[in-house]
Amino acid sequence: MDDTEARQGAYWRSTLRVTGVLLCVWAAASFLPGWFAEDLNRFVFFGWPFGFYMAGQGALIIFLLIVLIYDRWMIRLERRYGLDDEA
Repeated sequence: MDDTEARQGAYWRSTLRVTGVLLCVWAAASFLPGWFAEDLNRFVFFGWPFGFYMAGQGALIIFLLIVLIYDRWMIRLERRYGLDDEA
C-alpha cells in the first residue's frame, strides 16, 4: 500500500468517527427531550417550559450547530490529510 492509499484510509476512518459522534448527538437531541419532557418542564426558559422549548426550538438550534461543526471539522480533516482544493 502506498502513502496515498494509507492517507485516504486514515481520512476515511476519521470521517466515519466524526459522522458517528455527530449522529449520536443528533439522536440524543431528537430523543431525550421527548423522553424527559416532564422533568424538563419543571424549568422555565425564556418564559416557556424547557421541554417544550427543546422540542420546538432547541433541537433545531442543535441541528444547525451539528451542520456547522461537521463543516469545520471536515475542512480541518481535509487539510490534515492533504485532500483540500488548495493542495
